[in-house]
Amino acid sequence: MKAIFAVLISLSAISCQPRERSLTVEKNKQNDMMSEQKGYEIATVAGGCFWCTEALFLELKGVKKVVPGYTGGTVKNPTYEDVCSGTTGHAEAIEITFDPKEVAYEDILEVFFGTHDPTTLNRQGADVGTQYRSEVFYHNEAQKKAAENFINLLNTQNVFGKKVVTKISQADVFYPAEDYHQNYYNRNKNQMYCMAVITPKLEKLHKNYKSKLK
Repeated sequence: MKAIFAVLISLSAISCQPRERSLTVEKNKQNDMMSEQKGYEIATVAGGCFWCTEALFLELKGVKKVVPGYTGGTVKNPTYEDVCSGTTGHAEAIEITFDPKEVAYEDILEVFFGTHDPTTLNRQGADVGTQYRSEVFYHNEAQKKAAENFINLLNTQNVFGKKVVTKISQADVFYPAEDYHQNYYNRNKNQMYCMAVITPKLEKLHKNYKSKLK
């Protein structure tokens, strides 16, 4: 296990910037229903800027769709500006649609914990605030147990040299982020944040998890 997490993904001192939103929750629910009919499952995680986590999980074998958005808060239909204020309680998160016949939920957890720092409270690099917290949002009891077991193992083996602070919470309403956030990295690879933060993450992902990638 320690070998799996020996090289953590580098973080940078550049932060995300806000814009507008238009994807609807209703559209997302319809897509989720269609996915379930195909035998797919949903995993929801938060681990810092969702541009980064989206780009990483789009590379993972068995992942059919990744949607960045907001969850875990108290305000309905929050905008990016609302969430960035730190007053809504939401985390920047991603909703992952995956085929359990191709990738196990435990594999998703492995990549999740291996590609961000789960020991820093409400922070990933220069992105600071509760919206950048580390959190697993479980959709059923099996996911909850898997997340608990994984964190217990990480702490028992002292993989990070510090205690994992990742929260485990029941999945709540997920609000897809504004259109411009969707597939952000692949549409903006030359943007400074992408080059300085996301590209190095992807390079290490390809190095450490070759067998799990498409």
